[in-house]
Amino acid sequence: MVFLINLLGAAALLLWGLRMVRTGVLRAFGSQLRAFLGRAMGNRFTAFLGGLGATILLQSSSATALITSSFASRKVVGASAALAIMLGADVGTALVAQAYAFKVAWISPLLILAGWFMFNHVTDTRTRDLGRAIVGLGITLLGLQMITLAAEPMREAPVVPLLLKLMADAPISGVLVGAALTIASTSSLAIVLLIVSFASHALIPIEVSYALVLGANLGSAVMPIMATFSDEPTARRVPVGNLIFRLIGVAVVLPLLPLIIPEISRLQPEHWRQVLNFHVAFNLALAVVFIPFIGPVARLTQRLLPEQERPDDPGKARYLTEGAVENPSIGLANASREALRMGDLLGQMLNLSLQVFRNDDRKLIHTVSDIDSQIDRLNEAIKLYLTRVSRDVMDQADHRRIIDLITFTTNLEHAADIVDKSLMDLAGKKTKYGLKFSPEGSKEIEDIHRRLNDNVGLAMNVFMTGDLALARQLFAEKQIFRELERVAAENHLQRLREGRMESMTTSGLHLDILRDLKRINSHLALMAQPRLEAAGELYSSRLKEEATA
Repeated sequence: MVFLINLLGAAALLLWGLRMVRTGVLRAFGSQLRAFLGRAMGNRFTAFLGGLGATILLQSSSATALITSSFASRKVVGASAALAIMLGADVGTALVAQAYAFKVAWISPLLILAGWFMFNHVTDTRTRDLGRAIVGLGITLLGLQMITLAAEPMREAPVVPLLLKLMADAPISGVLVGAALTIASTSSLAIVLLIVSFASHALIPIEVSYALVLGANLGSAVMPIMATFSDEPTARRVPVGNLIFRLIGVAVVLPLLPLIIPEISRLQPEHWRQVLNFHVAFNLALAVVFIPFIGPVARLTQRLLPEQERPDDPGKARYLTEGAVENPSIGLANASREALRMGDLLGQMLNLSLQVFRNDDRKLIHTVSDIDSQIDRLNEAIKLYLTRVSRDVMDQADHRRIIDLITFTTNLEHAADIVDKSLMDLAGKKTKYGLKFSPEGSKEIEDIHRRLNDNVGLAMNVFMTGDLALARQLFAEKQIFRELERVAAENHLQRLREGRMESMTTSGLHLDILRDLKRINSHLALMAQPRLEAAGELYSSRLKEEATA
């Protein structure tokens, strides 16, 4: 029993190390990795190499699968290129396993020490994240050493020979065990390294090792399907296509293991080296065989997972009909209707955010975040739609309308981001620590909040009608909000001088909320700028004063 606890603890340490490596690399280079994958999607071969490179850095084909699925769900990448990325990712994780198998146990404490120093004594954020990844690399190597030591007593466990005989007599059971372990651990790399550790001490027969490796490859394709189960069909097609590759590969290779094992052993006779070589050979063979056929597999996934119409989804465009792109007037009118829906969603966010501050309701914070995601999706759909609207018969007014549309939707999206990323973060802190505003402070915030919500409606009216008087009124709100923030801040400081406990405990929170409300209003006020510029009513930096002033 003690050896089992030691073994499970060592495996957990290995998993934690791999997670730290993945998290550190994503935090340090996440945006660059996504951009790298985006550039690599030009054809199936560059996509394959992109998936391979990204997985070597992330050390997780599942992480690459989820990034690729997110691209596919937004229709940034076609299904064929996405499947090519996955074939490269599977080869990448096999090569990472080869690298970990080198006998460099002595470097583990050095990596942990270097990573700890980078994380704790360097101020640069990226360097700290790299330090986290290096600590994870050291912990992974340490976990491998501990697994090797903990596995020794398995020789004497009476149940082990029975299990091994079962898997040797029925290789399919080994595949199922390997897949189950991979799904339970969420890391095929960890399971392959575990198999290698066992094989290096001759704890399991070589044919069982091969079956377990096949199971690990199968399990690695199941995990992204589970992670994207509730996503759009376009996001789920990528992991389903990868699972089709794995299933066919396992079904073909498993009966041929008696023929394959002698050939692999000729390369390197050591059992643990055979396991790694077989893992790489299996994934390379799948890539070579399936790259010419990713088109048919992509079409098969579209049949298995067709588009599902969800008219109740607020983040799904309703008016961007493809037939209207040849007529600029209709196309721009359709885009304008979707832009107004973005404004309605922003109004909902502001209403809900006020309720969050009033009632400390954490569930509403998640609701606000969901609405922000809907606004992001609508914004992206509108911009992609505008790129397809025919330019051949556009006049100058149509071109100006496109610029106005982009200005309007961009400001709405930025305002929504402030609500979600900043205001709701402040609301979460208020809720977490049970903070309460003073009655006067709470009333000031609510009054400004309500005025801000009125300005959302005003901005939408300016966008719809182009009314010059309304545009002046909206733009003037920028200066009004500056004054409101100044007065509210002075009142708050006065309460601090009076020693009001509520004001003292919420001082930073109170001022940050005022700042965010003013920032949101600035984005709304900017929506009046195109109309005022067209009327010649703006200097380079401020609204013209009336001639009677």
